[in-house]
Amino acid sequence: MTKPTLSPSEGNRFLPLLRAGLIAGVILAAAAYPLAAIGGIGAKATADLVRDRPRDLRHTSPAQTTYVYGADGKTLLTTFYEEHRKYTPIGEMSPYIQQAIVASEDSRFYKHNGVDAKGVARAFVANQQAGGVSQGASTLTMQYVRMALRDSAQTPLEVQEATEQTSIRKLREMRIALDLEKEMSKTEILERYLNSAYFGHRAYGIYAASEIFFSKTPKDLSPVEAATLAGLVKAPSEYDPAVNDQKAATDRRNYVIDRMRSMGYISPDAAAAMQAEPIKLKLSTPPNDCASVSEDYNSWGFFCDYLKSWWSVQPGFGTNSLERLDKLRRGGYKIVTSIDPKVQDIAEKHVLAKESASSPFAHGLVAVEPGTGRVKAMAVNRIYSLDSTENGPHSDPSKRARMKGNYPNTVNPLLGGGDLPGYQAGSTFKMFVMLAALDAGMPLSTAYDSPFRITSIYPGGGTTSSCGGLWCPSNASAAMTGRQTMWSGFGKSVNTYFVQLEQAVGADKAVALAERLGLQWRTDVDKRQASPEKRKEWGAFVLGVSDVTPLEMANAYAAIAADGRFCEAIPVTSISNPDGTPTMITTKSGGQVEAAKPRCHQEVNADAARAATDAARCPTGDTPARGSCGGWSTADSVKGTVGRPVAGKTGTTDSTRSAWFVGYTPEYAMASFLADPDNPFNAVGDAQSNKPVSTVSDTLRDALKDQPVRQFAPPSLTIS
Repeated sequence: MTKPTLSPSEGNRFLPLLRAGLIAGVILAAAAYPLAAIGGIGAKATADLVRDRPRDLRHTSPAQTTYVYGADGKTLLTTFYEEHRKYTPIGEMSPYIQQAIVASEDSRFYKHNGVDAKGVARAFVANQQAGGVSQGASTLTMQYVRMALRDSAQTPLEVQEATEQTSIRKLREMRIALDLEKEMSKTEILERYLNSAYFGHRAYGIYAASEIFFSKTPKDLSPVEAATLAGLVKAPSEYDPAVNDQKAATDRRNYVIDRMRSMGYISPDAAAAMQAEPIKLKLSTPPNDCASVSEDYNSWGFFCDYLKSWWSVQPGFGTNSLERLDKLRRGGYKIVTSIDPKVQDIAEKHVLAKESASSPFAHGLVAVEPGTGRVKAMAVNRIYSLDSTENGPHSDPSKRARMKGNYPNTVNPLLGGGDLPGYQAGSTFKMFVMLAALDAGMPLSTAYDSPFRITSIYPGGGTTSSCGGLWCPSNASAAMTGRQTMWSGFGKSVNTYFVQLEQAVGADKAVALAERLGLQWRTDVDKRQASPEKRKEWGAFVLGVSDVTPLEMANAYAAIAADGRFCEAIPVTSISNPDGTPTMITTKSGGQVEAAKPRCHQEVNADAARAATDAARCPTGDTPARGSCGGWSTADSVKGTVGRPVAGKTGTTDSTRSAWFVGYTPEYAMASFLADPDNPFNAVGDAQSNKPVSTVSDTLRDALKDQPVRQFAPPSLTIS
């Protein structure tokens, strides 16, 4: 009968589950064989054993937990793991755990050369008398070989071969153990064993076992605790004192204590006292993944989700998202993220002050550092949780009967970094038209007579703002009528001025510039409008009819604050390997760079970016270096609140369905929005449109408190 097989892709997909199942659910009792058997298995089999021996066994590392910290390198955000394990040098382990594991598993460890001849003979006799397997003869070295082969397996078949109960597997372990002891010291083998062994209760290796069962590090284990843990290795599920009657665990622990006494590690009196003690656990459950972010840092869950999303698309971490996430869970990295605990707390405070978590409207803020792209804060008026049972009613009446709303609990990436398309950003898109014009050489003083309504050159598409088949938008107020420049047109947000500017530079140029600054098109409508054959006709682009995320907008404006130098948004400041060295990735050109290094390049002429900033000071009530703002602006309270040079742009959509403000200083670019993610037709209303403005203003003020005031570089006279 033909044995069913998995294709390589199918097998690799289930490899992590297979590993975990074999480790946690199967404790092998392999048959023992006399040493003479190694010489009697035939010349071909012997040659196969030698040939199959992995030459890099010394360098095999088991899966390790990845730790994720805030920008301070101290505030733990969460951990990612398939097997919770942190490699610990033997010098950082209590001597008691070293003694206990030797006493429990291999009392002749320091006397044999990888295979214990006396143990093999003893097990062989016992098994013959029992008519089956009653004893094993695996030394610590052989057990480590088995674990190393399992951990280095690349396919399900290799996992099976490393753990199956066959004579060939046993003999292979013996041969490799003999060779391994010629290359590695007893101390090194013991260190690797203690870091590889499974102790039950999802504890892989001594660090995890110490943490999970006793909430301490391996160096602080007492003799009693060490004996308890050493006793678990033989049968983790059976002896687990956290889930079973502790009698079995106590009996096994006391057996280990007896072995420690007989080997002279502890005195008879100490052994008796230890055996009289009850098992005293202090259990802890290490967080795993974003859903386990501490309640103290719940708002960080959305940033964690963004980090995970970012990791899954980085080519340097693997060929596909599954491979990359597997590396995240098994690689043992130390990730210091870019999120600043201070700025995050400030942002969250001001977001929640404007809109509570019980509101159907999502209100959030993203802060990005110009010149690096590092994301410093991601705050939103939601609780990061998978439990939506107590959520409020859906705001779309057609869906209310069959689903809950997204508030207050959700894990949807409302701020960016996931699959949600985002929200229409209104007049914040005027920045891309103005920047495209400046980058093409048009000066800030470019002036147009701007009537209340204008008939454009763009197709109207049968919309309400169509005049004879052409798009004919109007201004929000008759007070905007008159001759405007980029300064006054941007400060007052004059639609008819910017339609004329878009016609002069070309809608396709504005779309292309937005793409260069990181914007993506996710909806079918946006993709169609941004297509090469349609973008020249996308006149309404200037009014922000496309869906974008706060992360994208904050990062795009950050490039302007950085004099046109665009940096990909990045959630990390450093990524280190388990040995502390920086994690390197291979670039498209084949070179090696640090995985956490900012990825920046000049996308806009520096003078054009400075000119755009000069005009962008007008909406905030600030004074530009060169021109005039025309007497009033859409968010003139910002400068007074922030108290230092600040630029930005307001944005609202038709009927104020969403409201935005993107503001920036030389230190931070922040985008804030207010919208209903469940129902875009549920308008936030004019009365609430100022909330994003005040959230950004208040956050900038508090985040920059006590920091020196930095000035924007003025544009040259030629572009003014």
